[in-house]
Amino acid sequence: MIDLKILTYNIHKGIGGIDRRYRLHRIVEVIGHYDPDIALLQEVDDGVPRSHKDCQVDKLRQELGFSHAIYQRNVELRQGAYGNAILSQFPIHDVEDVELTVRPKKRRRAQVGRIHLQYNGHQRTLVVANLHLGLAGFERRIQLRRLLRDSSISRTHHDTPCVIGGDFNDVWGAIGKRIMAPAGFAPVARSHRTFPARAPFRPLDSIYLRGDCNVDHAYAGRIELAREASDHLPLVAELVVHAEGNVDGGQV
Repeated sequence: MIDLKILTYNIHKGIGGIDRRYRLHRIVEVIGHYDPDIALLQEVDDGVPRSHKDCQVDKLRQELGFSHAIYQRNVELRQGAYGNAILSQFPIHDVEDVELTVRPKKRRRAQVGRIHLQYNGHQRTLVVANLHLGLAGFERRIQLRRLLRDSSISRTHHDTPCVIGGDFNDVWGAIGKRIMAPAGFAPVARSHRTFPARAPFRPLDSIYLRGDCNVDHAYAGRIELAREASDHLPLVAELVVHAEGNVDGGQV
């Protein structure tokens, strides 16, 4: 078995949810405190004046010591863009960008990749999807069904460990029962409130699992710095991934 810690975090471009100041070092400290093996990040800036034109995915990867990173530019601005990023201590392969945009709404896409886990002689392929769903309920339902129908997920064997995480904007917590459960996915926790960070009362951020993996523990990160660094709190899940079974193949 492989112990794995996954974090999902809407970093709000590194801009504090209360003071509205750009301080990426706070995001670095928050993620570093929870020390995940894989971090799914949303609202990550690249070349935007408000964030000093930083390529945030590179800065985060370097300062946190992650071995691998992928970035997905979604919303193009006059200067630069923002989107999703995955940081990982394990190699990421077969990366796909899944189009989730519902016109005329803001552009949305999901990142999907296969992460090859190796630990103490054990190995397993983990399918990971990182997303940031829309603000409207009908939009979120369309987007999530589109992702689940995409071959990157639909052709994945049900025993293969699969994680879908991110900012679901799921204000009422209805998506899990209506859409994720019928597809075989279970939440790591029934409800962890992550928004707004200072006094959270909405469970906007979620992690869902399917396949040969189990959740050992899940929690919203509530250290004081997390309440300042972004307008969301990070959601952390400690998983156990079973090393037996299929590792690779056309349909895993």
